[in-house]
Amino acid sequence: MTHRVPAPGRRALLAAPALLLAPAAPMSAAMAQAPDAWPSRPISVLVPFVAGGPSDIVARAAANRMAQSIGQPVVVENRPGANGEVCARVVMRAQPDGHTLMIGSIGVWAINAALRPNLGYDPVRDFAPLVLAATTPNVLVVNDKHPARDMAALTAWLRERGGRASYSTSGVGSSDQMTTELFKLRTGTEITHVPYTGGAAAATDLIAGNVDLSFQNLGTVAGHIAGGRLRALMVTSERPHPVLPGVPTSREAGLEDFVVTSWQAFMAPAGIPVPLRNRLAGALRDALLHPETRPRLEQIGFDVVPTTPEDYSRFQQAEIDRWREVVRRANITAG
Repeated sequence: MTHRVPAPGRRALLAAPALLLAPAAPMSAAMAQAPDAWPSRPISVLVPFVAGGPSDIVARAAANRMAQSIGQPVVVENRPGANGEVCARVVMRAQPDGHTLMIGSIGVWAINAALRPNLGYDPVRDFAPLVLAATTPNVLVVNDKHPARDMAALTAWLRERGGRASYSTSGVGSSDQMTTELFKLRTGTEITHVPYTGGAAAATDLIAGNVDLSFQNLGTVAGHIAGGRLRALMVTSERPHPVLPGVPTSREAGLEDFVVTSWQAFMAPAGIPVPLRNRLAGALRDALLHPETRPRLEQIGFDVVPTTPEDYSRFQQAEIDRWREVVRRANITAG
């Protein structure tokens, strides 16, 4: 899927590479039974993408506040590569002692599992759920010269084109690709996928008229919409979004069961003791809901929705099942 403005909470410490390369100390029986012994050293939060994207923004916002509440530095490190797999493989091998965490997106925690049968990690088996942190809808956008001014007109235009239309995404397996493939299934239209290396590039080519439409993360395109370079036809949230006044929801635009959000969630390595897991989840929820953190994230398009570990686990499995069905029906491959 997918909100790209300078990240809040930049006071969060930048990670020293040596910190994560050092071997982790074995978890003692006392640590396994006594979450009060945590934290005994700085916490590392690994991000599977480059700095400045949604996962990074949420990680740094939470890390900054969490560090103040737990009395230890919370260090954020970016480990991009292979759509999140590089980072996930590091974290799944870390000691489950509460000192190594990972934040990831819908792609890392759900779409990869649906799309890539030979994925090098299992987002359910190899990790312990902490919190679903934040969600953001996608926005159906066309450029300012496109003839369609609403969803009905766009759907009619696509049918007239008979498959001679294209859509841009931030990459194969992204939430914006999955949203468009679901849109094609719901509307019975044909649109050619043109993947890019990120949402910014996908939006730039849409503005230039090289593709016809895109479902982009709200934060990626909000500035272009405000500047008149892109026209928003629909937002995939359940309710109208305050950042896009007057833009209809998918239901208002005539599409049922089309609430789609890009989301960010925190996980720990599998095997973490439940009391420690719950303490970590509580610290993250407190950090995200802090009266300074939450408004800053909401201002740039995030809905801050920290859950319990159990609620996030159910949500994650439902998302994996949903996108696995979309992948099957649309015959999408990772290649």
